[in-house]
Amino acid sequence: MNLLITRHDKIGDFVTILPLLKIIKSQSNHHITVLVSKVNYELAQSIESIDDVILYTKETGTLVKQIKAKNIDVSISCFIDTHLAWVLFLARIKTRISPATKFAQVFFNRTLKQSRSQSIKTEWQYNIDLLALIDLKVRYDFDKPLLHFSKDTKPADIKTIAFHPGSGGSSEGNLRLDDYLSLARSLSGNDKNQLLFTFGPDDQHSKLYIEKQLDFDAKIINSSNSLLGFCQLLNNVDLLVSTSTGPMHLAGALNIHTLSFFGSSEFASPKRWATVSEASKQSNIQVPADYSADLYQKVELKLTDILQNML
Repeated sequence: MNLLITRHDKIGDFVTILPLLKIIKSQSNHHITVLVSKVNYELAQSIESIDDVILYTKETGTLVKQIKAKNIDVSISCFIDTHLAWVLFLARIKTRISPATKFAQVFFNRTLKQSRSQSIKTEWQYNIDLLALIDLKVRYDFDKPLLHFSKDTKPADIKTIAFHPGSGGSSEGNLRLDDYLSLARSLSGNDKNQLLFTFGPDDQHSKLYIEKQLDFDAKIINSSNSLLGFCQLLNNVDLLVSTSTGPMHLAGALNIHTLSFFGSSEFASPKRWATVSEASKQSNIQVPADYSADLYQKVELKLTDILQNML
């Protein structure tokens, strides 16, 4: 069977379909094509659970033609909008699956009511649940990590801690830049700690601020080029400290330790957006917009605790 799995939004959102892809590919011989946005295209091409990749575009005719060429039997759309729904309808895919949400659901012929905004499950669990609408006879379990990259060699007692202060505008809860500096500073002066600050294309204002205020030894990495290169960098990190955004989800897919900050609402909470990593490697803290010094102290203590337990 030829399957099309679509998730054409941001980096973290794409990562939430990786468990679904691995379940299908590791337990069946079905051919998997994914439809993704430009930012995820190169990464999707490198993933062993994916056979083919189609780049999402607003050029309706071109996209319909590309999908038709794949002779898709079933599409599973984990996030929908009207344009995507119309494209899949025009491509004449016989079975079109999606969550029962938004007006766009009328273009799909199998839908599942999930009420994702209630955050009863994580996003990646909601995606897996869509498999119930087709008879694949698979178990809903998968091995970790979901992404595989080579690791550089270094002494076992050296720990690399990366701080990613930016969010690209996609997170409700985050620490202030000065508090990221304070966290990193609390670990400085120890030659067993390698400290990094990483920044994406939308984080350049934060990068300039951190560079100006940096008064201890830490490397600044402007990861604005290849997403694959950033994954390779993350794979050599022992702990990522960040808000709930793309890098956090990539770190989760690599199954490395994360200390992550989430918004205070149910929708933005770790109940919905926790990573796909082992639970023991996740430390998730909800951060209100007007958080207090007490919350910062809680975060710093958690950071110290994580590193001590890694020794």
